[in-house]
Amino acid sequence: MSQIPAPGTEAPRPLPAQDARPSLWRHRSFRLYLVGEATSVAGSSVSSVALPVLAVVDLHASTSQVGLLALLGQLPNLLVALHAGALADRYRKRRLMIAGDVVCCLSLVTVPIAAYFNVLGLGWLMAVAVIQSTAAVVHDAASISYLPHLVDRSLLQRGNSRIGALFSVSATAGANLGAMLTGALGAARAVTADTFSYAVSAWCIWRIRTPEPAPQPQTGSLSADIPEGVRYVFGDTTLRTLTLTNSTTSFALAIMNTLWALYLLRDLAFSALALGVVMGGAALGSSVGALLAPRWSTRVGPGPMMLVALALTPLMQLPLLMAGPGRTWQVVIAIALSVQLCCAGAAGTTQRTIRQMVAKGRLQGRMQAVSSWLTGGSRPVAAALATGLGTWLGVRATLGVGALLLIVPFLVLWFSPLRTLSTVPSVTATAPVAAEGTA
Repeated sequence: MSQIPAPGTEAPRPLPAQDARPSLWRHRSFRLYLVGEATSVAGSSVSSVALPVLAVVDLHASTSQVGLLALLGQLPNLLVALHAGALADRYRKRRLMIAGDVVCCLSLVTVPIAAYFNVLGLGWLMAVAVIQSTAAVVHDAASISYLPHLVDRSLLQRGNSRIGALFSVSATAGANLGAMLTGALGAARAVTADTFSYAVSAWCIWRIRTPEPAPQPQTGSLSADIPEGVRYVFGDTTLRTLTLTNSTTSFALAIMNTLWALYLLRDLAFSALALGVVMGGAALGSSVGALLAPRWSTRVGPGPMMLVALALTPLMQLPLLMAGPGRTWQVVIAIALSVQLCCAGAAGTTQRTIRQMVAKGRLQGRMQAVSSWLTGGSRPVAAALATGLGTWLGVRATLGVGALLLIVPFLVLWFSPLRTLSTVPSVTATAPVAAEGTA
């Protein structure tokens, strides 16, 4: 049973025949978008390795200071995401993406410069973390809601599939590059790679020539736009279900991820090399899931496919909870993690497409921002909860709590009409794309 459009959305428009759909690889603007965003993801992964090393090794940060630095980097998701979504609906998204990239580039480039002149301190690093993260939230809110304006709606699922796959590879490659650059050049100089990635991203987005529809005029203030977006998301069955599924999954995984490395390295006696190999190899599972999502969705329906993915995710935590030291368990955990990330890639790609297809064009930014606000804003809370539970119950028991909480998103989807969704909805409120998107 396919989902019936919510009241107020535009009437469905038929999709073009399967053999008449254009090729994404001949879509110059999409290629620029993909290259720019993937380069930025890789650069951010470099900084995710270099900045903690810079704080701990070079600036001798304490445990509490490292925790504060991580918290400051996550806070903009909680404090700024909803405002960023409202901005994306009021102004041209491409300009916001470029502005976000430029601010990220300029803020991060101060790190190696300050280190060169011996004036870099923890306060400086924390200020950069806040500025860079805030600009990145603005960029991301515009970027995700820009795609439905960039490509024909018949290409959205394939576009999200390629984006998800390439982003997984870029993140893994960036983390490995960050480790190499940090070891070879030092942490401060390694951050330069991230500044370069933001410059490349801004240049790619600037070169996109597909005309972007003018934003629909918004009445009232920016602060009034935010509750309208929240009401819209939670008033639509499809958007509400997918948003709650995302946020509950993110919360449970954040609990587990807080203690994941500690558990593997200390309790299961993983070496640093083994941890890197397991994480790097498992990341390929996310790429596979994202690439195969359109095919699986066509064969069994997006609803059942997402339901299976959510059911497998908590089951894949059992090897982790049962494991002991040794090479055999390392292989088993690597396989289980690969399956988990494959499920995440497939479900994530599919739900993102559905939300983009269903949401009204003038509310795309706020719709995406509500999801980002709930998923990103829950992570600091989950990290604090995991720290407390880990001290009280122990690490393995806390991981078990996280695994049990992964059942919640499955139940959210199971008790919704989306569990029987047989096709991706063909409803969208975005303006017609330019000729390049359909040529």
